[in-house]
Amino acid sequence: MNAQALDKPLILLVDDMPANLHVLVSALRTDYRIKTATNGEDALELAKLADRPELILLDVMMPGMNGIEVLQHLRESPDTFEIPVIFISADTSEQSQLDGLELGADDYLTKPVMTTILQVRVRNLLRRIHSEQERNEAYRKLAEAQRRLANEVAEAAKYLRSLLPKPIKQGPIRVDWRFFPSTELGGDSFGYHWVDEDHFAVYLLDVSGHGVGSSLLSVSALDVLRSEALPSTDFRDPNQVLKGLNSAFSSDLHDGKFFTIWYGVFRKSTRQLSFAGAGHPPGLLFNGVRNTHSLSLLESQGTLIGITPTQEAEFESKTLNLGPFAKLILFSDGVFEVEQMNGEIWELRDMVNFICTTPSDSYLMDQLLYHVHELHGSDQLTDDFSIMEIDWMGRRAEDLQALKAN
Repeated sequence: MNAQALDKPLILLVDDMPANLHVLVSALRTDYRIKTATNGEDALELAKLADRPELILLDVMMPGMNGIEVLQHLRESPDTFEIPVIFISADTSEQSQLDGLELGADDYLTKPVMTTILQVRVRNLLRRIHSEQERNEAYRKLAEAQRRLANEVAEAAKYLRSLLPKPIKQGPIRVDWRFFPSTELGGDSFGYHWVDEDHFAVYLLDVSGHGVGSSLLSVSALDVLRSEALPSTDFRDPNQVLKGLNSAFSSDLHDGKFFTIWYGVFRKSTRQLSFAGAGHPPGLLFNGVRNTHSLSLLESQGTLIGITPTQEAEFESKTLNLGPFAKLILFSDGVFEVEQMNGEIWELRDMVNFICTTPSDSYLMDQLLYHVHELHGSDQLTDDFSIMEIDWMGRRAEDLQALKAN
């Protein structure tokens, strides 16, 4: 048999009367490959061969195993249950046709079979079956692609998390954080490191949008900050750092994406904190002594990184003194721009009020996360939840003397 013939669909014709088979074969052999069987047992054997029929035309009334029994066996076997079947019967009653279709036949033809009707019914049924198979295959490929994408996103999220620094549990500066990505791969990242023995840098950034592009830009910016890879930039000067980032990460070069950032530098020898920001939510600074301290919002009013030409970008560094007790909280907008179950948005002032009314000896970040999940009505948020706590535990000699005097 030549290759062209093998491309034709294979049809199995089952009838105990040779004359009936002759009619069926004559009507279909031009467009299809044909196999025949004169009893139910042979039909089941042929249906299970590797060269499986794409359609079976099955006589209902046969001696021995009748067509209904053959259909039941076909539907019970995993090898044959999907093969479409057209019943052919001399019983023209409506009830007989209804019974055949309810038993699992795909169509029902009555004898004597009209050749033109037979050809159209066979063609239409095979066309429908092929369309369903193509659709199912497309769905299968789509599901597989989605599974692979989900795995890749999960791997990317895992990689991004691996880049985040470990919390600092001991020493004059303690740092802890919570990071819970949204359903999509997000663009939040953060870090901290000693620039030199006297200067400690801390930063949190948030890239616009979600997905792989945002995550890649976030990773790139984080790597630049960690490795201090901006040319002609003093990483002890927040203003210089933001200018350098704006020059290196123009949105024209990054598919229109930009990011916000809060960048601060603590100078150990003077207990001074210098900071600057680019469109990022303000840092929250609790400053003073442990039981008597004030809250300051360290605003981040510079232009967003990447949307303004380098020569026009403006960033302003500010410097303030830290008291014996100082705690800084940095976060992304995903921490407070939370859609509540009533449709309203939980805003920055609501978050600040929650933080201020939470006992200082409690696990603030965990309490905040739990509260946000309750507001949203789900543990899965629509944006990344990123927050850091920086505690300055060290005190200068004069601070200790002041505490002893009190």
